[in-house]
Amino acid sequence: MDTTAVVQWFQEVFGSFDFSILQFYFNLHEGPLGKILDIFFMIYTHLGDDGILFIVLGLLMLFFKKTRKVGAGMLFGIAIGAIITNVTIKPLIERPRPFELYEYLTTNPDIAIFRDWWVELGEVHASSMRSFPSGHTTSAVAALVPVFLFCDKKKSWLALVAAVLMGASRNYVMVHYPSDVLGGIIVGLIAGVLAFVIVNTIMKKLENSKSEKARKVAAFDLALVIKSKKAK
Repeated sequence: MDTTAVVQWFQEVFGSFDFSILQFYFNLHEGPLGKILDIFFMIYTHLGDDGILFIVLGLLMLFFKKTRKVGAGMLFGIAIGAIITNVTIKPLIERPRPFELYEYLTTNPDIAIFRDWWVELGEVHASSMRSFPSGHTTSAVAALVPVFLFCDKKKSWLALVAAVLMGASRNYVMVHYPSDVLGGIIVGLIAGVLAFVIVNTIMKKLENSKSEKARKVAAFDLALVIKSKKAK
C-alpha cells in the first residue's frame, strides 16, 4: 500500500474537518479557561495510556458475580479493539501524527500553531508515529460500551461521555486528528458491541452448563468468599 497516497487522501477528505475542530480546541486553549483545560486534558489523556486503567478495572470486576459480565466485556472489548487498531489498521495506513506533518506545515503556515501548541503542552508522548485510528479512543470506547450495555442506562450513559472525553483529550493535546478519533470511536463501537455479544453468549453457556465446575465459575463471588471466611 502506498502510505503517502493514503495520507494525502486523508488530508484531502478530512483536512477541513480536522483543522476546523482543532481550531476550536485551540481557541479553548487560548481562552480564559485555557490553563484549567490544559491541566484537565493532560491528566485525563494519560488515564488511557496503554488501556491499563480499563484493564485493571475489568480484571477487578471479574472477581464479583454482579460485575463479572461488565469486567469480561471490558477486557474482550479492549482485546478486539487492539487487534483491529494496533495490529491491523495502524500498520496499514501509517498516518503521521499532526505534529509530524512537516511538509504540510511548511506549505500551510497557519497549521504551524498546532505544532507550537503541542510543544507548549510539553510534547505529549505518542507511543508510535501511527496516528489513525486513535488507540486511546478505541480502547476507551471498546471498554466502556459494554459498561453502558450491561448496566442501568439511567447512569451508564456516563461511561459513553467518559469515552468521548478521551477522544477529545487526544485532540486537545495534539497527538491525533479529529478524524483519528472518529475512526477510534467507530472501531471501539464495533469492538464493544462484539464483546457484549460474546460475553453474553459465554456466560449463558457457563450458567446453563452440565458441568458443575463451569457453573461454579459463573457463580463465583469474591465478596461472598471473604464474608464466609470472616464468619469463621
